[in-house]
Amino acid sequence: MSRPAGNIRLKAARLAAGYRSQQALCDAITRQADAMGLRGVAVSVRQVRRWESPAPPWPQPEVAQVLTRLLGQTLEGLGFTPPWGTATAQPGRAQQRLTAGSGFPTELAAVPVENVAVEQPASVGLDFDAVTQAHRHLYWSVAPATLYPAVLAHAGLGCALLPQTRQGCRRGVAVALAESFLLAGRIEFFDMRQPERAQDTFLRALQAAGEADDALMGSAILAHAAFIPGWSRRREDAVERLTAARTYARRGRASGLFLAWLDAVEAECETLCGAPRTALHLIGHAEDMLRAGGDHPTPVWLDWFSETRLAAFKGNTQLKAGHLPQARQTLQQVLEDLPPESAKQRTVILADIAAVEAAVGRPEEACRYAALALDQLSLTWYATGMDRVREARRALAAWRHERCVRELDDHLYQWGTTVSALQR
Repeated sequence: MSRPAGNIRLKAARLAAGYRSQQALCDAITRQADAMGLRGVAVSVRQVRRWESPAPPWPQPEVAQVLTRLLGQTLEGLGFTPPWGTATAQPGRAQQRLTAGSGFPTELAAVPVENVAVEQPASVGLDFDAVTQAHRHLYWSVAPATLYPAVLAHAGLGCALLPQTRQGCRRGVAVALAESFLLAGRIEFFDMRQPERAQDTFLRALQAAGEADDALMGSAILAHAAFIPGWSRRREDAVERLTAARTYARRGRASGLFLAWLDAVEAECETLCGAPRTALHLIGHAEDMLRAGGDHPTPVWLDWFSETRLAAFKGNTQLKAGHLPQARQTLQQVLEDLPPESAKQRTVILADIAAVEAAVGRPEEACRYAALALDQLSLTWYATGMDRVREARRALAAWRHERCVRELDDHLYQWGTTVSALQR
């Protein structure tokens, strides 16, 4: 079979402009971005290779501006196909792709950057945001398999509405759309354990945040994206994304709580990459940030972090660092302080306490806390919580023949939890 020719339009335009290699185009994009006042815009040879492949991904908004200016053609003229259709496409095209098949999204819409003839009233922004806020609140109690299709369908609606809005209304839709994609990515990563899909979704969220020029939202998205390499022990990639997140946070005048959360994210990545001492230092800095407060308000959508959540990060890091008495004390206090609606976080804390008890040689107590975590999982599924329970069970390997551990295994592999694990 012959190999696909790839995106010959872009390759031809690159060569015609005098850029004989993909690296030369990368360098030219950086120079052109600087000339246009777009700081920090850069692409890699790998990205250009993807652009010149048979199915090139749609470039990010700022990169698209530079590329079209540099090569003197539209993106369509350079061989890119807009994921939402052409500028004259029917408004529902992007949303239709989102809901194909069995009700679960099979293809993400991308964020439009061009306006079309139809214009929605200004109230559309408020209405669209109201549903986004409702999804934000529902996340803490509704099963991910139930909420996820609704969130992505809502994002598809946002992609259809965005080209039909202008000025302030457009920004409102774009901000809410960014939050919707961020929530979808969080569900994919934390609740469903689908990091590759989450990576794509976070990119869509970042595109929408760019359309809204919302630096704080961009920072939050980049910090979430840092979890993906962090949990894969790719420290350099995680640090690079967190550096970008901190840069956007400075632009957006982040609050003390927001900056403390960035420290907590970096601490978790450092812990997973085998540097718990560095992580504890970061958590100490986060605690200082919370005590100092700040002059800037915290955005309402940052509802996943608090002083209690920071203590939860700290307890897990103390556990990984081998500071077991401190870890037990921290985690027990978190368990008491968690609000009733924090069911998912409660699962994680119970499992971490189980791991502490296993580490100090108390298998019966470890099994008791792990069983409590499983009881909570049967009510509110959370893949991250199940992962922590499994970590605690692995710590009990030395007591695998004990009655309490066998009973825990019976609980761990009940029909409900097993089916939930396969459905994630």
